[in-house]
Amino acid sequence: MNIIVWLLAYMILCSGFPITGVSANVSTRPEVVNIGAIFAFKSVIGKAAKVAIDAAVEDVNSNPDILQGTKLRLQMTDSNYSGFMAIVEALLFMDKDTVAIIGPQSSVTAHVISHIANVLQVPLLSFSSTDPTLSPIQFPFFVRTAQNDLYQMTAIAEIVDHYQWREVIAIYEDDDHGRNGIAALGDKLAERRCRITYKARLSPNPTGDEITDVLVKVALRESRILIVHVPGSWGLTVFSVAQYLGMLGTGYVWIATNWLSTILDTNYPLSQDTMDNIQGVVTLRMYTQDSELKRRFKSRWSNLTGGNPIGMNTYSLYAYDTVWLLAHALNEFFNQGGNISFLNNSRSPELRGGNLHLDALSMFQGGNLLLDNILKTNMKGVTGDVRFTSDRNLIHPAYEIINVNGNGVRRIGYWSNHSGLSIQPPETLWSKPPNRSGASQKLHGVIWPGQSTDKPRGWVFPNSGRQLKIGVPHRVSYREFVSVRGPDAITGYCIDVFTAALNLLPYAVPYKLIPFGDGRTNPSGTELVRLITAGVFDAAIGDIAIITNRTKMADFTQPYIESGLVVVAPVRRKNSNAWAFLRPFTRRMWAVTAVFFLLVGTVVWILEHRMNDEFRGPPRRQVVTILWFSFSTWFFAHRENTVSALGRIILVIWLFVVLIINSSYTASLTSILTVQQLTSPIKGIETLVSTSDPIGYQQGSFARNYLIDELKIDASRLVPLNSPEESAKALEDGPSKGGVAAVVDDSAYVELFLSTRCEFSIVGQEFTKNGWGFAFPRDSPLAVDVSTALLKLSENGDLQRIHDKWLLRRACSYQGAKMEVDRLQLRSFWGLFVLCGLACLTALFVYLLKMVRQFSRHYSEEVESSGQSSRSTRIQTFLAFVDEKEEDFKSRSKRRQLERSSNRTEDGSICSSNKTNNTEFASNKSLGDSTQV
Repeated sequence: MNIIVWLLAYMILCSGFPITGVSANVSTRPEVVNIGAIFAFKSVIGKAAKVAIDAAVEDVNSNPDILQGTKLRLQMTDSNYSGFMAIVEALLFMDKDTVAIIGPQSSVTAHVISHIANVLQVPLLSFSSTDPTLSPIQFPFFVRTAQNDLYQMTAIAEIVDHYQWREVIAIYEDDDHGRNGIAALGDKLAERRCRITYKARLSPNPTGDEITDVLVKVALRESRILIVHVPGSWGLTVFSVAQYLGMLGTGYVWIATNWLSTILDTNYPLSQDTMDNIQGVVTLRMYTQDSELKRRFKSRWSNLTGGNPIGMNTYSLYAYDTVWLLAHALNEFFNQGGNISFLNNSRSPELRGGNLHLDALSMFQGGNLLLDNILKTNMKGVTGDVRFTSDRNLIHPAYEIINVNGNGVRRIGYWSNHSGLSIQPPETLWSKPPNRSGASQKLHGVIWPGQSTDKPRGWVFPNSGRQLKIGVPHRVSYREFVSVRGPDAITGYCIDVFTAALNLLPYAVPYKLIPFGDGRTNPSGTELVRLITAGVFDAAIGDIAIITNRTKMADFTQPYIESGLVVVAPVRRKNSNAWAFLRPFTRRMWAVTAVFFLLVGTVVWILEHRMNDEFRGPPRRQVVTILWFSFSTWFFAHRENTVSALGRIILVIWLFVVLIINSSYTASLTSILTVQQLTSPIKGIETLVSTSDPIGYQQGSFARNYLIDELKIDASRLVPLNSPEESAKALEDGPSKGGVAAVVDDSAYVELFLSTRCEFSIVGQEFTKNGWGFAFPRDSPLAVDVSTALLKLSENGDLQRIHDKWLLRRACSYQGAKMEVDRLQLRSFWGLFVLCGLACLTALFVYLLKMVRQFSRHYSEEVESSGQSSRSTRIQTFLAFVDEKEEDFKSRSKRRQLERSSNRTEDGSICSSNKTNNTEFASNKSLGDSTQV
C-alpha cells in the first residue's frame, strides 16, 4: 500500500508536465528504438551489469547484421536501492516510446512494475529478479532472463539430502524475495523428508543488533545446518556477527545462496577479515557454459571496466545476453511487419479528468508480437544456449557448488536439473539419460567451518537448557522392565538399556523421564507413541514393541530385545503306561510297516521258492516260513539264505529300510521314556482360531488389535488381564469356570511368567516376529545415534549383562520338559516304502517274464500233444511249472533233450535204409525197361 501511495503522489507532482506518449505509426524500420534499464548502479549486481549492458548495446549497434541499420537507444536510470524510484523511472520510460525495459534488479520491485507492464504491454526483461513466484500466468509481460530461484532451492535441498541431514534453519530477508525463496526451499526439502525447523527473519537493511539477536536465537536451536538467503548489500554482516558469536566453528554448516558467490566474483579479492568470516561456507553460483564467446568477453572485461576493480559475475553475463536477446527479438519483430506505435488510453472514461493525467499513459500496440518473439528466440550467448522452455524458464538450469577456503574458493561439484549432483560439468551429461541413482550423486570433499573435513552431524542439543521429555509407561505388572516408584525413581531393564546407550553418545543428552499411565492398568504403547507426534513427548522408552502402525507415527531405534507373540496354555504331565512302546508310531505307520513286512516276505518267497529248499515244503510250512522271514528281518535275525539274485537285491533294499525305521523307533521311544512329556489340548494359535474359547491378553498390549485385525478373532472372545496373577487364575479356571483357554502375550513377558509357574507352557510356535525399541519423532537424528549405541552395547556384551541383571530367573522344574513329542508319521518314511515297493514289483515282473519264457519253450509242445489246450489247462500247467523245483525242471529238461537226440538218431537210420531200397528199386526198374527194348 505504501508503494501505491507514493505512486499516486508522484502522479500529482507530474500533473503539471504534459505527457504526450503518442508517436506516429511507422511502416518501415525506424532509425532508433528506445529501450530502458532500471537497477542500482552501485550495488554488487548493478555495477557489473552496467558495464555488461553498455558493452552489449555497443556491440549490437556496431553489428549491421542484427537490426539492419536500426540502432538501440538505451536509457539507464539508477534506482539507488529504492523501489519507489524504480517505479517512477518505469513510468517515465512510458513517456519516451520505450518498447522494452531491462530490469528491475529487485524481485520486490518487479512485482509492482510487472502490473504496469501488463497494462501498457511493454516487455520487462529482468536478469536478476529470480523470485519463483513471478509467474508468467500472473505477469505475462515479465520475462526472467536468468535462472529461477526455484532451481537454486532445489539444488540446496539435494545438497542437504546428499549429506543425510534432515533439519535446517533458514536465515532470510523478510520481503517478497526472501519469503518466497524460503517457501520454495521448504517445499523441496519436504519432498526429501527434510524440513525447516526454524525461520530466522531479518528486516530489510537490519542493524547489527538485530542480526545479533536473531543469530543468538539460532544458536539456541538444535539444527546446525544454516541456509542464508539475504541480499548481498548486507549479507556479509551476518557472517561477521556469526564469527563474533562463535557460530563458524566445528559442527556448523553454512550454505549461502548465490549472493555470496556474486560478492566473491565482483569484489575479489576481499579483505582478510572478511575471508576469515566465511571460511568453510558453501555457496552456489549460476553455471554458465564455457565457450569461445564467453572467453572473448572475459578477455575484454578489464578494458570495459576502465581499470575499475569490478569483477565479472554471472549476473553481468546474463545482462549482456539480455540485450542481445532483445535485439534478436526486435529484428524478428520488424521482419514480421511490426510497427513501433502506441495507443493513448484517453478513451477510457476511468482515466479522464483529475490532476494525475492518467489518460496520458499509452499502450505499446506491438507489445504482444515483441513478447512472442522474445520467447521464441534461440541464440548462442556468453552464458550458453539462450532459449525458453514452455514454462518460460531458461533451458538447462545448473549451478556450481563452491566451498570458501583460504583466500579463494574451490569448486566441489555441480547441480543440474537434468542429473542432480555431479562432479562432471553439466553439458557432458545433457546428452545422456537422467541418472538420479545414489551412486551417481557425488561431490568432492568439503572443508567445513573449523577446518574440519569430516561431515558435521548437523545438529546438537539446544543450549536453551530445555530437557527432552521422555515418556515411560507406568506399568502395574512385569515391573522388571519398567518400575515407576516415583517421578524421580524410575528403574528397570528398559531404563538401564536406555541409560547405557546414552552414555555411549559423544555428547550429553539432557532429559527427564515422565511416567505415562494411571498406575492402575497397563497403558497402551500405541497411545504413548502417538503422543510423540502430538508434541507431548520428545521420545518414548520402555517395553514398546515395534509394529507397523507405530512405525507410521515415529522412528524407532534398533531393537534391543527380540520378541514376538506366543500362546501360553495349561499343560499336564503325560505319564508312561504299559503300551508306551506303541507311541513312537502312528496307527497308519504301524499298519503300513506290517503290510510291507508281509509283502517283502511274500516277494522273497516267490523269488526263492523254485530254487531254495528252505522256502519249499508243505503249504503250512511255507506260510510259517513267510511270516518268520518277514518279521525276523526287523531284528536282522532271519536264518534263511537267499540264493537268487533278485531275492538278494530285494532283501538288501528292505534291510536298509528296516535299519532306518528301527533307528527312528528307538530314538523316539527313548525320548518318550526318558524325557518328561507335557500335553495340552491347545496346539498353537491355529487351535485358538478354529475354536470359540475365550482368549486372554495383557492389558495395553498390541496383541488385542493383532488378534482382531489380522487373525479375525471376534472381540467378544478376548479377555484383558492386568497382571500375571490374573493370567494364572484365568488359565487355571479354564473356559468352563469363566477363565480362558489360553493367553496370547509377548514372549519377553512369557519368559518371566513361566519362570515360576510350571503348570503352564508355551504351545506351538511364535507366530509374530518383532522387537522392542525406543521411539523418537520422525527423522530425528537422535534415533540413528541411539541405534548405533545399542549395537555397541550388544557387541561388547553389556546388553546381555543388563538382561541377566533384571530378567535372569531360575527355571522351574518343568522347564526341562517338552511338549508331547510328535509321533512318527507315515509321511516321514513314504520315500523308503515307495523305493522298496518299486523294487519288489520290478523283481516280480522280471521273475514273471523269466517263468513265462521257460514255460513257453519247454511245455508248449507237451500241452499241445496232450490234446488239452484249453485256457484253464494251460494255467494249471503253468502254476504247476512255477511250483516245480528248479533242479527237477532242469533234470527233466535234460532227459527230454536226450530222448529227442536218440529219436533223431533212430529216425536217421530208417531214412538211410529207405534211401538204399529206393536206389535198388530204381536200378531194377531201369534194367527191366532195357530188356523190353
